[in-house]
Amino acid sequence: MSEKEIMDQEEIHSKVLRAGRRTYFFDVRSTKAGDYYLTITESKKFTHDDGSFHYKKHKIYLYKEDFTAFRDIMEEMMDYIIDEKGLEVISERHQKDFKKEEPPKFSENGSTTENFTDVDFDDI
Repeated sequence: MSEKEIMDQEEIHSKVLRAGRRTYFFDVRSTKAGDYYLTITESKKFTHDDGSFHYKKHKIYLYKEDFTAFRDIMEEMMDYIIDEKGLEVISERHQKDFKKEEPPKFSENGSTTENFTDVDFDDI
């Protein structure tokens, strides 16, 4: 069997969901016996300090015999989250004015290089 025939047998239908640094791939594939199953792949982009990047991928294989139970639990969990927290996203990262806090910088002797007068007394 040629490589193209193997690819045609395996990949039947695909959809992509881009969500910030994450991308979700939904792929219908074919087994050797000709039956279909679903793969869901989460791909997350990580950027290094030098500007290079890599992706981490996680994959779920979902077979027809598990579709009903999977769908029921997925819907139950999503409904629970929406009922408890609503549709509004509350993560700081999703706020328009979100700024990632930089860790304190340390000098060679181990003390912070920040000015002592930068103390916030609200936490005391």
